[in-house]
Amino acid sequence: MLSPFLLMPLLAIVLLNLPMRSITQKLSFLFGVMISLWQILVVIMMAMGRGSVDALAKYFSLGLTCDNLTLVLLLSIGIVTLTTILVGMQTIGSEKQRFSFVNLVLVAMIGMNGTVMLADLFSLYIFIEVTAVASFILIAFHRDTNALEGAFKYIILSATATIMMLLSIAIMLLVVGDTSFAAAGSAVKQSQGNPLVIAAIGLFICGLLIKGGVVPFHGWLPGAYSAAPAAASVLLAGIATKTSGIYALIRLTTSVFANNESVNHILLLAGVISILVGAFAAMGQSDFKRMLAYSSISQVGYIILALGCGTNLAIIGAVFHLFNHSIFKSLLFVNSAAVEKQSGTTDMNKLGGLGTKMPVTNATSLIAFLSTAGVPPLAGFWSKLIIVIALWQNGLHAYASIAVLASVLTLAYLLMMQRKVFFGKLAGGLTNVKEAGLGITVAASILAVITVGVGVAFPWMFNSVLMPISSFLK
Repeated sequence: MLSPFLLMPLLAIVLLNLPMRSITQKLSFLFGVMISLWQILVVIMMAMGRGSVDALAKYFSLGLTCDNLTLVLLLSIGIVTLTTILVGMQTIGSEKQRFSFVNLVLVAMIGMNGTVMLADLFSLYIFIEVTAVASFILIAFHRDTNALEGAFKYIILSATATIMMLLSIAIMLLVVGDTSFAAAGSAVKQSQGNPLVIAAIGLFICGLLIKGGVVPFHGWLPGAYSAAPAAASVLLAGIATKTSGIYALIRLTTSVFANNESVNHILLLAGVISILVGAFAAMGQSDFKRMLAYSSISQVGYIILALGCGTNLAIIGAVFHLFNHSIFKSLLFVNSAAVEKQSGTTDMNKLGGLGTKMPVTNATSLIAFLSTAGVPPLAGFWSKLIIVIALWQNGLHAYASIAVLASVLTLAYLLMMQRKVFFGKLAGGLTNVKEAGLGITVAASILAVITVGVGVAFPWMFNSVLMPISSFLK
């Protein structure tokens, strides 16, 4: 049941671009919603052990693999893609633009799905680049000055990451003769101290850190997230960069570079710096979307920190926080889209008092920021708690303490955002503002329900859902 995750979005793109364009343009959002819902349903069925054997495997030899980590990412991709399309339905103006937007989202979906199902370095690189190309066009979608500047920064740094990854793959091919995860992992274990292997590891990790927007390779991220169309920001911040950078890092650090002490130290340092730089930078922002962009850098730092710890519990925490981040960060960007659509600005100095005008957006934003800050019993609290416990058990007390203190900073800047945007007296010129349209409010409600539901159900989920995730480590 794996090849349809690539073929169904591809089929949708083909059908949408048939000569009957006047009809397919009107159906584009319906196609996008149906594909996203199909993916969510199939992943849930597979997780419950009811997925069927891939009948198309004999026709398409793609070398696809699936484990619990793959299922978590496929589910995240389906959920975030669905909410992206719902937001796009409300925020993108013309029918022609909506048609182009859905096509790009489906291309990104193919890239992300392929990235999480492949077990080969070169194939992984190809699908990461598919996602990157779609992301670049989405950032520049409106073709204004800010959008083109954000897209330019992204493409330059992404191209740098591409060169690093390709060079790494070339070195591994010369040393090992194969680019599969298994062969590369075996070569890394047997070639301790080999400068070529060390160089290959370093280059690939740097490439993924750039793709994931981790400090000090984060320069492109705030501009890209804030300049992209509101709906595209949901996709980019929610899952696109997490799949092409952070997921790949999780997969390689566990399958290829496992138990490499030097890699672990680099990840610990990169993680804690990202947490602090992202948090402090977010506190100084006056633009809603830029604050959320820096917040993303900070939250990704927790995942990188857990990877550097390297224990099974830490990896579970990293995967769980990756899922939670895809939900609560998507929700925050959905709410920023609602505010931008209804008020015409994301400058928090020009906003205020929107809570009474936009009650759904206000309530779901409160849920999202409390989860981001790690307030119980919401989902974000549990994933952060797992990471902190794993760090403490492994003797990394300083890192654990910084992780806890940074959550206080997160609470501070997000509370400031909530106060400036939703609390207090209604700002001038916002008298006629009303709640966002159905597409945005439905998207926000879905994500808020998941955030609350996962948090409340955590005691049951830990043994029945989270612990089995670690099976991919074996």
